[in-house]
Amino acid sequence: MALLLTGAIQLGMIYALMAMGVYVTFRILNVADLTVEGSFTLGVAVSAVVAAKGHPILALVAAILTGAVAGLVTGILHTKVKIQTILAGILTMTALYTINLAIMGGRANISLFASETVLSLIEKVTKLSVGTVRSIVTIGVTLLVFAFLSAFFKTKFGLKIRATGDNEEMVRASSINASVTKCAGLMLGNACVALSGAMLSQYQKSADVNIGAGMVVVGLASVIIGEAIIGKRSVILGIFSVIVGSVAYQIIIAIALKVNLLPAYGLKLISALIVAISLALPVARAEIKKVRRSKNV
Repeated sequence: MALLLTGAIQLGMIYALMAMGVYVTFRILNVADLTVEGSFTLGVAVSAVVAAKGHPILALVAAILTGAVAGLVTGILHTKVKIQTILAGILTMTALYTINLAIMGGRANISLFASETVLSLIEKVTKLSVGTVRSIVTIGVTLLVFAFLSAFFKTKFGLKIRATGDNEEMVRASSINASVTKCAGLMLGNACVALSGAMLSQYQKSADVNIGAGMVVVGLASVIIGEAIIGKRSVILGIFSVIVGSVAYQIIIAIALKVNLLPAYGLKLISALIVAISLALPVARAEIKKVRRSKNV
C-alpha cells in the first residue's frame, strides 16, 4: 500500500504541472483551452526524441518552448483570426496530432529504456535509490514551477493577465493590449502542460502519441478537487490547491484500480465521474443550505 501511495504521489506531482497550466487558462485567464491534449503529447514527443539523442535536460527545455509555441498558435487563432477559444484549441490540438507523429518519426511509440533520462542521471550522481530520486525530482520540479507562477502573477505583467481574465473590457479601456496578455497566458499554461508531458515521458521511459487523450478532464479534476479541499481565496492558494488536488486525484484513481472497482480500461469513466461529482458538490451544498434555511424560517 505504501508503494502504491508513493507512486500516486509521484504521478500526482507530475500531473500537477499540467493541472497548473489548466488553472492558468481556465481559472486565471477564464478561457476553455482544449490545446492541452495536444500540447501534453507534444511535450512527451519532444522530450522523448531529444532525450533519445542523449540530451535529457535539454529535452525538458525544448518541451517547455514548444508547448509555449502551441499556446501562442491558439492565442493567435483566437485574438487575430477571431476564432472562439474552444474551437481554436480544437484546431491546434488536431494539428498537433500530425505534428507529434512527425516529431516521433512517424512512430506511435518511442522507448527510452536504453537512453539516459534526468532521473537516471541524478541516480548516478547521488547514488540514491530509484524511488528516492523519483520523489525528490517530481516534488522539486513541481515546487519550482509553483514558486515561479506565484512570483510571476505578482508582477505587473502577471497582474495584467489576471485582470484580462477578470474583466477584458476594462483592460482594453485601460489601454492594455488584451490580445498580448491572452496569448501570454495561453503560452504560459501550455508550457506547463508540455513540461508535465516531458516529465512523464522520462518518468515512464516511453512516449505514446495517444497519451494526451483525456488530459483536459484530468486537469479539471485536479483543479476542482483542490478547490474543494483548500478553497480559492487567492491566486497563489488556488495554484497550490491544484497540486493538492492532483495528488488526491491520483490517489483516488490508484485506490479505485487497486480494489478493482472498475477494470483498467474504465479509467476514463472514473475520471469523468470524479469531475462530475466534484462539480455537483457545490450545487448540493447550496441546496442543503437552502433547505436548512427554509426549515429555520
